[in-house]
Amino acid sequence: MAEQKVEQQEKRRRRSRKGEERRAEILAAAMRRFAEDGYQNAAIGDIARDVGLSLPGLLHHFPTKVDLLLAILAKRDVDSADFIGHYRSDVSGLLKGMVEIFRRNAGMIEVIRAFAILNAESLMKDHPAKAWFLARTTEMQNDIAATFERAIADGSIDKRIDSKTMAAELIAVMDGLQMLWLRDPDRFDMIGGLKAYVGRLLASLGLEG
Repeated sequence: MAEQKVEQQEKRRRRSRKGEERRAEILAAAMRRFAEDGYQNAAIGDIARDVGLSLPGLLHHFPTKVDLLLAILAKRDVDSADFIGHYRSDVSGLLKGMVEIFRRNAGMIEVIRAFAILNAESLMKDHPAKAWFLARTTEMQNDIAATFERAIADGSIDKRIDSKTMAAELIAVMDGLQMLWLRDPDRFDMIGGLKAYVGRLLASLGLEG
């Protein structure tokens, strides 16, 4: 009886592992489609065919295209949280961490392109990712501003610096450099561009040359 129970548990684990692997394949295929066609134009039937599934087979994992999109966004949150969290302690670490984020992003252009397209599309009224991108941008600006405010409070940087404006500037620079790279990745060095900007900013803040 005990052996039968162990065997059943092992079968459930194998099915669960296989299901997770299949979900990961579907999410990867969906990101490729979103990068090529945009969310609005991507057909869920095409995504199913990309992973060798029937449409009902895909819908078993993700009942709607919105469910698929939200799963991609949730995965992005999980993947980014720990990586970004290492660089929030001080301004110098934060700025250098942004360069490392670009270095990581350079190795997954399809993912970055998909999110750039989704970000633009989310500006449309009633887009299902609108709230996610708004919350993500707000959180990023608040986190960057908080790092600058701590530096102002401990005297590391000039107290006249506006932390919110600095946060907005950094986000704009990163978004702009990334867009130039997405348009021409073979010719534009987004990592070098951000490193140069960070070097100038650190020097202007009196943190290092």
